[in-house]
Amino acid sequence: MKENPKVISFPKAEILSEHTTRIPFKLIDNLIVIEAELLNKKGNFIIDTGSETLILNQAHFKTRPSITGSSRSTSGVIDVIDNPLEKRLQEFIIKDLILENMDSDVINLSHIEASKKIHLLGIIGYNILKDYEVFIDMYLNQITLSRVDDLGEKLDKRDYLETIIDTVNFKLKRHTIVLEAMVNDEKLKFGLDTGAEYNQLNKRTSKKILKYFYPSHRMMLVGASGRKIEVLAGKLYRVKLSDKIYFAPMETMLTNLNQMNEAFGTSLDGVLGYEFFRQQRTIINYQKEKLYFVEFPLNKH
Repeated sequence: MKENPKVISFPKAEILSEHTTRIPFKLIDNLIVIEAELLNKKGNFIIDTGSETLILNQAHFKTRPSITGSSRSTSGVIDVIDNPLEKRLQEFIIKDLILENMDSDVINLSHIEASKKIHLLGIIGYNILKDYEVFIDMYLNQITLSRVDDLGEKLDKRDYLETIIDTVNFKLKRHTIVLEAMVNDEKLKFGLDTGAEYNQLNKRTSKKILKYFYPSHRMMLVGASGRKIEVLAGKLYRVKLSDKIYFAPMETMLTNLNQMNEAFGTSLDGVLGYEFFRQQRTIINYQKEKLYFVEFPLNKH
């Protein structure tokens, strides 16, 4: 039987029901990477809630600029990419979970391939993830996708085996998850982004906040378009979401978030990424605009 060339499949996925699938991932430099096959090509996809669309790597998916007459921009946490090519996939399948008429952007991601030393087919973003309850489990290195209805209710009525210990609300600003958090007792707005290898704090934030940032070194940051900037990195202390949900000191870099805020139409004080998910087993429900936190099975040191 000839395979549908416009189907993406995850060969290592475990089908839990007709609406739920569990996919193992590997961490590559703090990025969540899953294996997939699309358009008869096998390779890796990065799971990135900070990306608006499905992004295909132009190095592997050749397409003509004439494929679309539209000109728009897509945005990731680090910078804004102008005028991506656009491709419409008839079907996007996660095992047997089908999404139809999926738009994707086609962008050259070869610099990420080179720096991460992986065969990168693309990036899976918000326009796919929004239709699921997304359980990101850094403890077991797996992501569970469970399809939801328009109200955010899971179509799979079975409960999670794990215990949900807390929940917080967020605001969805376009495709960005915006959380209110506190550093000490100062209230800040953070974007939540699985594609952020390091937390980011706006270097223009108030001195009351910056006194809890302890710099230790400088590092080079490479944006999605290949642009490089040098930033100051260190640890941010006293971060909490509520009186019960607090974080150990998190690796954080000081950056200028003005360009990202313009792209997202919001004003973020920072971005929470890998360091957040490392400390909290997290379920994202886009339709309900809620995060659920899952108990660790044992004390993890």
